[in-house]
Amino acid sequence: MTWTIAGSLTVVPAPTRTDLLAEPVAKALAALVEPDGVGVAEIDPALADTAAFCETYGSPLEASANCVVVAGKRAGEVRFAAALVLATTRADVNGVIKRRLDVRKASFAPMDEAVSLTGMEYGGITPVGLPADWPILVDQRVADAPELVIGSGIRGSKLLISGASLASLPGAEVIEDLAK
Repeated sequence: MTWTIAGSLTVVPAPTRTDLLAEPVAKALAALVEPDGVGVAEIDPALADTAAFCETYGSPLEASANCVVVAGKRAGEVRFAAALVLATTRADVNGVIKRRLDVRKASFAPMDEAVSLTGMEYGGITPVGLPADWPILVDQRVADAPELVIGSGIRGSKLLISGASLASLPGAEVIEDLAK
């Protein structure tokens, strides 16, 4: 597959380089209908943050999506979800996401908790391979994108994937205006 958003990255089919994926990501990719339709590219871990990554590798910012882990409580129960939004937008945590989780207050999950629960590195958390009981909230703009760059579960690589593939992940819900 040719990725028009790859910039200077060398992209290979993700199933051929599972060493560039967090363990839960590699397992989840193997279960996808078309795992070879997902690319992976090795990057400098120090450049994993979106702005630095895009500037260094020439990948367009508007083709990057960020995954954030959100938590909220209801009746003493902590509820988690992942929200996937374009890097040029911000997740509506205390509006749309709070209502979807049916909690009084929602916020970004603490870093150590997000890392522990996902089995992924902070700065590389991705919707592919998250705990099965978490909803994956996908902004409509992400679902509509033909090509996106997202985390791979580690800081040393990025996944290239279509929005349609993300929208079809188990537990994914496409939501209009999830982000502002």
